[in-house]
Amino acid sequence: MARRKEAQELEKKRQEEQSAIHDAFMHQHVRPDAKERFTRAVRAAAERGETEIEIVRFPSGYCSDGGRAINNFEPDWPDSLTGFAREVYDNYDRYLRPAGYKLRAQILSYPGGMPGDVGIFLHW
Repeated sequence: MARRKEAQELEKKRQEEQSAIHDAFMHQHVRPDAKERFTRAVRAAAERGETEIEIVRFPSGYCSDGGRAINNFEPDWPDSLTGFAREVYDNYDRYLRPAGYKLRAQILSYPGGMPGDVGIFLHW
């Protein structure tokens, strides 16, 4: 009985932590120094001969469809983004797309055969 109660308490704590992380993601905003950080990251990647950088990673469960549109390469995948990921996309669309940058999203892992983390990559 004591082990069961301890396991329940641990699970409750884990769920609370996951909820807090999700809440932080949903209310996070692009930082004021994003332009400078972006410029440094792109410059450093280009100097290494790379043509893309990962700009955000998050669980597919944060998408409104659990990552289905991204996993199926649907053209309207940005509509499934929520919270910080949506804000990042909107900033890309407003500032970086007109400058010729491209954006792609990809499911990065499949734990238990289901979509796991999503990565959003900017390339040039």
